[in-house]
Amino acid sequence: MHGEYKVPGGKLVVVDLDVEAGALRHVRVAGDFFLEPDDALLAINAALEGAPADTDTAGLATRINAALPASTVMLGLTSEGIAVAVRRALTHATEWSDYDWQLIHEAPQSPALHMALDEVITAEVAAGRRPPTLRVWEWASPAVIIGSFQSLRNEVDPAGAERHGVTVVRRISGGGAMFVEPGNTITYSLSVPDALVSGLSFADSYAYLDDWVLAALGDMGIKAWYQPLNDIATDVGKIAGAAQKRMVGPDGGPGAVLHHVTMSYDIDADKMLEVLRIGKEKMSDKGTKSAKKRVDPLRRQTGLPRETVIDRMVESFRNRYGLAQGRITPEELARAEELAAAKYSTAEWTARVP
Repeated sequence: MHGEYKVPGGKLVVVDLDVEAGALRHVRVAGDFFLEPDDALLAINAALEGAPADTDTAGLATRINAALPASTVMLGLTSEGIAVAVRRALTHATEWSDYDWQLIHEAPQSPALHMALDEVITAEVAAGRRPPTLRVWEWASPAVIIGSFQSLRNEVDPAGAERHGVTVVRRISGGGAMFVEPGNTITYSLSVPDALVSGLSFADSYAYLDDWVLAALGDMGIKAWYQPLNDIATDVGKIAGAAQKRMVGPDGGPGAVLHHVTMSYDIDADKMLEVLRIGKEKMSDKGTKSAKKRVDPLRRQTGLPRETVIDRMVESFRNRYGLAQGRITPEELARAEELAAAKYSTAEWTARVP
């Protein structure tokens, strides 16, 4: 069995192993990390040898930590990262390069249709009728997208939304409210088989699925990192928020993961504060007293046009994993339009948590 895992902000860990009589055997850890002293690698392999195959990530990391020499120094490597690579081997996790990725980047769509397209495309990936897909959104109108479990009245000022012509929609994933305007926002979705994140905790899958975009931002001169659970941040402020939804496959079989991210290219902070009700409690754990200062747009940080930022992000993904041009099929669009009308445009769905 073979498992790979790139430690967030670190290096690649590769694990090869067998399972015999319910235990790990012939464990071999490798990678492009840095580790001192040399015999620490032997200690890691020995710690994993004979471990029950159903040991979870925390249990495997504990075994490794207990076996490491006191003088051990790890660079680009963690005990938890090794444990994740082991779990990915045991669960037969797939890798990015195992798939033929498809890009969808089409004309602007309404907020409700974007919500529906996410659901339809991810369901198609779960059913095996569509390859893993990166979809870059274009917005037809300003919107507030609230999380699946958020209270509508607590998050949105209806008078402010009406005054600024902002449509309010509810997505199927959790997380917080996002304020978007055409030309000021970069939004993308990844619809991937759940095998790609097999062996990862829910929290770890966020950073794993966006490692490529951190690299793309780095190429544009922005040092960005994941701020758990779901923010992409820099030393001058947040630039993006992510959310996920897991979908089961047909007949309860293997499913798919919807991972979508909204990035601030530019922002009208005054308008945002008139539309969103941003409470003191939400701001208290972000290390800032001002909602205006919490978001630092990509336009200021890169100095690049929005279209150039998107092009560079897409090219970074293509260079890493391959990416063919695709499209929304007529059948997918028809289902999405029906879903947008029957679900995402209705008061029953939008106010399902009043």
